[in-house]
Amino acid sequence: MAKTKSVISRRRFVQSGVAGSVALSTLGLARTAHAQTSKPNFVFIMADDLGFADVSCYGQREYTTPNVDRLAIEGMRFTQAYANSSVCSPTRIALMTGRYQYRLVAGLEEPINLESPKNAGLPASHPTIPSILGNAGYATELIGKWHLGFLPDFSPLKSGYDRFFGIFGGTAHYFDHGAKSRTPLYEQEVPVDRNGYMTNLLGDRAVQTIENFAKLKQPFYLSLHFNAPHYPWLGPDDEEEGKRVKNFLHYEGGSQKTYMKMVQSMDANIGKVLQALDLQSLTRDTIVIFTSDNGGERFSKVWPFSGMKGELLEGGLRIPAIVRWPGRVPAATASEQVTATMDWLPTLLAAAGAQPDPAFPPDGENLLSTLMTQAPPRPRKLFFRFRPGEQRAVRDGDMKYLRIAGNEFLFNVADDPRERADLKLRQAEAFNRLKTEWEVWDKTMLPQKPGIQPYRHPGEVMADHYGLVNSK
Repeated sequence: MAKTKSVISRRRFVQSGVAGSVALSTLGLARTAHAQTSKPNFVFIMADDLGFADVSCYGQREYTTPNVDRLAIEGMRFTQAYANSSVCSPTRIALMTGRYQYRLVAGLEEPINLESPKNAGLPASHPTIPSILGNAGYATELIGKWHLGFLPDFSPLKSGYDRFFGIFGGTAHYFDHGAKSRTPLYEQEVPVDRNGYMTNLLGDRAVQTIENFAKLKQPFYLSLHFNAPHYPWLGPDDEEEGKRVKNFLHYEGGSQKTYMKMVQSMDANIGKVLQALDLQSLTRDTIVIFTSDNGGERFSKVWPFSGMKGELLEGGLRIPAIVRWPGRVPAATASEQVTATMDWLPTLLAAAGAQPDPAFPPDGENLLSTLMTQAPPRPRKLFFRFRPGEQRAVRDGDMKYLRIAGNEFLFNVADDPRERADLKLRQAEAFNRLKTEWEVWDKTMLPQKPGIQPYRHPGEVMADHYGLVNSK
């Protein structure tokens, strides 16, 4: 039986507070009299450390996210989407290259930070989504978080983007981000002074970019990679609190209420982007993707899973993933197809009529048949590893092999999403097979760095780098 189905009722839609957004969307669609272009535009929206159930269409009940909900109502929501890693930069390498991150030296940094080797970054010579689309005639821009290596050797402009406005590292202050701050905003490769809440600055720049793209006679690929809701824990009204939270210490400040405001601010800025597409008559010609770089942490909601960022439990890997393409992807549908971040490169290139570089074949799979035909889920096998804690995992069908904290398990994550019922003794053959398959796969990747290390948050690394006092 097909697992893709309509899941959102009109009543729930109205209750979620999205009705006004759809009225605007309908107006925008009515203005689009021209036919669908052969090459669609792309707006790829990535949240930072957003938990699986941190948005209301995935189960958040303490607050609503009407604009993310709008994407789900007008598109397809994936219920079994995985990040390639449980931390930031490895997943972003997989996104950009369509490959397991451990094929690249930079992927061995989990994540890239101020203590990483100087050669830790996405090589300019490696094909990426923006470089391939750029060669196919697309205008490209990254707004927000890069986290794939530092200047002078690594930069969005060296990896296929025409323009960049955002941050280079893994974390940044939401208010103190001027040219002389520890984590400045950059215009291209030059630090700039901008005043305001970071999430709003990124959203406003995305609106301006869409308006500029609308004047071009070429398709575009816009990456909008928010740093929200990554810490420091500061909402849009917390500028005074931000003056006290300058050291980027992970355990400093924050609350559930603050986290809610951070997520809702991101959602509001997504709404501005969707409205800009409507007003520029670009909605029908634009594929919008919304997802996260890894699972949530600290204040996140990851129900029904356990675990968090930095762990290969489902809560550290499972993420929201939504695709909207009016007239092509059926509205108000959900798919149980197992997906990974590295699938986006082959999927978007196929939609654009472009091809991956044959010298760098993707490990990801093209999802267009799932998106456009509601095809039943295909069997999928995904491999994971994470050096901190020597963690390992394989997802094969409904079964998952997991090694964490020195222990090994076998779970049926379809029946037991919280990973509580260990089946390795009852299903010893499956356990041994998946464990062996992981070892075979691991030999095809670059070897992990030697030694065991705990996962360290980027803020803790930054505190050590600048000689700050950790209040943990």
